[in-house]
Amino acid sequence: MDARLLIVDDEEIALRNLQHVMEKEGYQVTAARTGATAVSLLESQRFDVVLTDLRMEGVDGMDVLKKSRELQPEAEVIFITGYATAESAVQALKHGAFYYIAKPFRLDEVRKVVAEALEKVRLRRENDELRREVEGYRDGEGIVTQDVEMQRLLETARQIAPTDCSVLITGESGTGKELFAKYLHKHSTRPSGPYVAINCGAFSEQLLANELFGHEKGAFTGAATLKKGLIEVSSGGTLFLDEVTEMAPSMQVKLLRVLQEKEVLRLGGTRPVKCDVRVLAATNRDVDEAVKDGRFREDLYFRLNVVNLAIPPLSQRKGDIPLLAQHFLLKYASRMKKPVTRIAGEVMALLVDYPFPGNVRELENLIERGTAMAQGDTIEVAHLPEFLQKRSNFDFRKIAGRLPTLEEQEQTYISRVLDEVQGNQTAAAQILGINRASLWRKLKARRNRASAK
Repeated sequence: MDARLLIVDDEEIALRNLQHVMEKEGYQVTAARTGATAVSLLESQRFDVVLTDLRMEGVDGMDVLKKSRELQPEAEVIFITGYATAESAVQALKHGAFYYIAKPFRLDEVRKVVAEALEKVRLRRENDELRREVEGYRDGEGIVTQDVEMQRLLETARQIAPTDCSVLITGESGTGKELFAKYLHKHSTRPSGPYVAINCGAFSEQLLANELFGHEKGAFTGAATLKKGLIEVSSGGTLFLDEVTEMAPSMQVKLLRVLQEKEVLRLGGTRPVKCDVRVLAATNRDVDEAVKDGRFREDLYFRLNVVNLAIPPLSQRKGDIPLLAQHFLLKYASRMKKPVTRIAGEVMALLVDYPFPGNVRELENLIERGTAMAQGDTIEVAHLPEFLQKRSNFDFRKIAGRLPTLEEQEQTYISRVLDEVQGNQTAAAQILGINRASLWRKLKARRNRASAK
């Protein structure tokens, strides 16, 4: 990091001495003999750390601190003063100062404090850059990906979302099937309508019938009032049937009628109720096998499977693992209010090498645990579960060469989009979700790297 320091002191000798010491450390140093000059510099130049005297004529150190917080909140402010008191120290720290050093000071102490302040600034900026990078790859309802196949699925979802057709989402548990369902609802023609989800495998046949179709008053013992089912409740919106292949055959028949007739008959009822609902379904089973074995009705399968979104397991999109890991790190560090901003290189290599039978959900759990266990700013191998720690004796450098970097993945996707639109950069920028100037910069950077080789 090319660190820039602003030193403020109305004592000429003290100012020049400290400037000389910091320049010898390799920092770019700007000196100011008054608080007013310092404020003017803060308005026109960027600084990483401000070292300021406390008592100065006119604009004093506290004024410099407050102005720095206002103009450059990412910079850290260190007080160095010959008028140190407990009260002034408390006030300085209360208003956001990084440290408070009393004169006469030891140079080693100043060097150490400046280095620590710069490290904090570096980590904050790294975290902000990472957040922007993750945001750049986030789509829909929290779908974070740079994988080409996942991008293709998202493009398909984007095209069919407004059509109201039924969609069957398939994939292993934990791959993010419901995220796609929420994405389809959000980008449909009914986003203001209700989004209702139910796991069909979590209920017995009788309970599922009651949940989906509702009942009339007196339909059975204990039915003291009328109850609308989830199909009726989700009218005007979207109903997501998770693990739909776990539904009993008799329930499949009733659901088929709902899809065909756009109406529902409550338990104990005699008059069907019209319902305008879009049905999305998901399963982690092999549906073709379930149909062949007679466990799932073929006619219902055709009704639900107008469009199929088959989500690949995480083991088939390893390039997403670092991106997702950082996404979850930001999420849980913020939720737990912990200053964890990094994942150690060996940890990331372990994660990339691991097959993830639990897919994205398992990765999220690992990062949540790591964030909770971390004592400093980094998730280390010791913060992983024991079964992963035992895998840490491999040489992670062996896999580095065969995995594409984020930049390489991005360039591959840009090239694919440009091929699809026959080189039309305006159209490509629209598909990529960036402006044309950003696309031009990325292409220029790629040309520069190619010419440098």
